[in-house]
Amino acid sequence: MSNRITVGLDGSDAASAAADWAAREAELRGAALELLHAEDWAQYRPYAVPLPEPRRQWAEDLLSLTRDRLLREHGTLAIGTRSTRGLAASDALASAADDAELLVLGSRGLGAVAGFVVGSTSSATIPRTDTPVVLVRSADDQDRQSGHADDVRPVVVGVDLRSNCDRLLAFACEEADRRARPLVVVHGWSLPPVFSYAPALDPGIKKEMADGLETTLRELLSPWERKYPQLTVDARVVVGQPAIQILDASSGAALVVVGRRIRRPALGARIGPITHAVMHHATSPVAVVAHD
Repeated sequence: MSNRITVGLDGSDAASAAADWAAREAELRGAALELLHAEDWAQYRPYAVPLPEPRRQWAEDLLSLTRDRLLREHGTLAIGTRSTRGLAASDALASAADDAELLVLGSRGLGAVAGFVVGSTSSATIPRTDTPVVLVRSADDQDRQSGHADDVRPVVVGVDLRSNCDRLLAFACEEADRRARPLVVVHGWSLPPVFSYAPALDPGIKKEMADGLETTLRELLSPWERKYPQLTVDARVVVGQPAIQILDASSGAALVVVGRRIRRPALGARIGPITHAVMHHATSPVAVVAHD
């Protein structure tokens, strides 16, 4: 893996916001930045598309103008450009991500209720790579949620105590540490159906289970707190649907981190329902981290 962040460009405002976010992230990491345009005009058939030379020139102009703009704002940043043809955009992005530290993509807002359009390319790319992918909101949302060193907002990570969270916590801790921001760790839970009537029969059973989960979460976080002694960690075990609890905690966050289980099923990889909900409704940049 090279010390590089790759960002996908398609000419949209959301992709432009993603490039801005990726440039600031590259500065924080001391990494190079790669601007990638993956030509995928075939997805628009049977509608008319530009002829080969005009669309090639359009892609070159997009990459060149974006690079020049970012260099004016980040003069010491090493920025490269690349354009690919002949592959589906999701395949090209996933292939580029495999040799990068991070892949950054844009997502377009639809409003507070409707959420955000992650897009077919992003949705198809995320399950194809084990590299962390960050989805950055469109320009207006990006202005409010820049998520970098000048922020006073926390990094929020959602964890499932039944899963191996090492890669997820490693990413979240490093991001919070880079920004000198607090880390909020959220585990949402509900009583299993078998205990539906238990609280009425024994009011203490719910508290007992919550205390046990809090102990498990503190034990899970203990080695990370030792590794990052300067990091303020706020561990929360909350009752309710995990996606809703993560979204509630992430209001105004610098970055939201969620996991995706690495699976190789016969019908193809997929994004789990909790991560899917956070991707579409969190107003902050969302990092999707693949883990076992």
